[in-house]
Amino acid sequence: MADFEHILQLLDWHREPKGLYEPIGYTLAEGGKRLRPRLALMSAAMYGAEEQAVPVALALEIFHNFTLLHDDLMDKAPTRRGRPTVYLRWNENTAILSGDQMLIEAYKQLEKLPDYLLAKVLHIFSTMATEICEGQQRDMDFEDMEEVSADDYMLMIKQKTSVLLGAALEMGALVGGATEKDRHLLRQAGVELGLAFQIQDDILDTYGDPNTFGKAIGGDILQNKKTLLLITAQRQANDEQRTTLDKWLHADNFVQEDKINAVREIYNQTGAREICERCMADRTDNAIRLLKEVSADTNALQTLATTMLCRKS
Repeated sequence: MADFEHILQLLDWHREPKGLYEPIGYTLAEGGKRLRPRLALMSAAMYGAEEQAVPVALALEIFHNFTLLHDDLMDKAPTRRGRPTVYLRWNENTAILSGDQMLIEAYKQLEKLPDYLLAKVLHIFSTMATEICEGQQRDMDFEDMEEVSADDYMLMIKQKTSVLLGAALEMGALVGGATEKDRHLLRQAGVELGLAFQIQDDILDTYGDPNTFGKAIGGDILQNKKTLLLITAQRQANDEQRTTLDKWLHADNFVQEDKINAVREIYNQTGAREICERCMADRTDNAIRLLKEVSADTNALQTLATTMLCRKS
């Protein structure tokens, strides 16, 4: 596997104006799982084209971090990976403008691909980017809705999170010359893996260790985010539990820790966590089943999918 971290560090963000590029370097130096570029490189490597997929991997990582800059601003998140978010360390305008430049930089990486690949890769990439914007808008729309169905939630996280993982696997395979069937299977496997990943992220936001999760626990509860945990609890709750849950969802003045603890207790009482964990495991099983149908050797991807179930951050 290529040393992606080293490749990423070779990108020069010491440019002028400093106020535009310094936050980009800060963001990309934060670390993280590098999951999207890793998937692209692993997919390409199955067809002997890992090195050729490096521009795709860089584009995916830069694009993903661009979305985080804007997400953190919209969510008013104070930390990301244990450090102050860009809009707090600099300001909101910087988060917007540096994020915009990161989107441009992602497309500039794709320009390095050979002509015979460029149009197809750009189509996959741009379609994915549009779906992420649609998913983000759905997530914002949910804030004004009393209740959201599980199906609506799954569509939202598919667009907001999963399509990026699916595109990573598909573009890597495309660079490697995979058949259309293999590319389709890998894209669908990535989507299933992304669904499992986001459900687990929701669980970690409520039950994780802030020291390993990289951000404060309970943010989704404080913002009344329509996560699968909340949707499941609303569906499973008895009258008394629903009344208590509704009280906290509509409370204007409260101690943050009290709200987090009270809502989490409703999740515990209704079995919402266990239901969501089963859903996460089912999606992972779906991903592995699809990977087994690919003509190339997907053992490394299957191992990664299984390992992701055990992550703490």
